[in-house]
Amino acid sequence: MAKIAGEMIKSKMGSGFITEDKSSSFDVVTEVDKASEQLIRQGILEKFPSHHFLGEEESFLSGRPLAEVLAEATSEPYLWIVDPIDGTSNYVQGIPGFTVSIGLACYGQLQLGVIYDPCGDELFWAEKGKGAFLNGKPIHVSPVNELGRSVVATGFPSKMEARRAVYEGLGRLIEQCRTIRSLGSAARHLAYVASGRLHAFWENGLNAWDMAAGVLIIQEAGGTVTDAKGNEYSLLTTDVVGSNGHLHAPVLQCL
Repeated sequence: MAKIAGEMIKSKMGSGFITEDKSSSFDVVTEVDKASEQLIRQGILEKFPSHHFLGEEESFLSGRPLAEVLAEATSEPYLWIVDPIDGTSNYVQGIPGFTVSIGLACYGQLQLGVIYDPCGDELFWAEKGKGAFLNGKPIHVSPVNELGRSVVATGFPSKMEARRAVYEGLGRLIEQCRTIRSLGSAARHLAYVASGRLHAFWENGLNAWDMAAGVLIIQEAGGTVTDAKGNEYSLLTTDVVGSNGHLHAPVLQCL
């Protein structure tokens, strides 16, 4: 479903789709986001009609607090968590790097993660206890263990309070690491940490659909994911740090 949705999304680039603001001018959605989510939802629920589905666009329209929905999710045996286009701003601007992200949680514990980059035709996935893969080949986090040799990534969230927290972390980390990148998709950043292309990633103010798939992929690739204070990741985490494990403590210290 990630590949089917990804190919549909890619085919509509530059087609004059409708773009709307969601919570603010920093947070946009397109009709293609909605079509992608509907496509994924239909495909999953046709195969697993008893499973529950949490999609970014559907959740935004429901009006229910996300924390309330996720708290209930810990009692669900099968909850699919979907970001139909992670990196919508990239997509709107015609910049490659947007992804489709699909995670599966059982009683609040991540079991499956899939991230597809349609522009690069790269499919990252992991199943709990079975490792992480890119286009069928095993992937592992980088062995780099010095912050001064690291490439770290972050993103710029739509909520201003979270954006300020990113700025503060950026100011401290830029003095310690080799360089910092912002590629426009949290899911892509997490997948890149898992595959060793990046050494760490942090961002504030994210939601479960931004991270669920990528968190498991990092964990199965040998890395570490916590919240920004070093606590264990959960579906309720909003401020996240993912790393190759070796650099986790120094990144947390900077933040």
